[in-house]
Amino acid sequence: MNMNFNQIALIQKLKGGMDRFRINHPKFPLFLNAISQDALIEGAVVEINVTTPEGRNYCSNLKIKQEDLEFIECLKSLRQS
Repeated sequence: MNMNFNQIALIQKLKGGMDRFRINHPKFPLFLNAISQDALIEGAVVEINVTTPEGRNYCSNLKIKQEDLEFIECLKSLRQS
């Protein structure tokens, strides 16, 4: 697979963003690591809540499917590269 310069620049920008995210939110990667050990299994429900500074609340959830687990494993392999 050949990548052009725009794709390489985007990957570098994403890596920089991930590095800053980890610095700004050091407990979140630890949380993701902990749940990936035994909580992310088929049928588990992931719920996300967002509360704006004005107090509006948004909530959504999803049930993990086998395809999701395969995608997560793919993301894990990128992290190890």
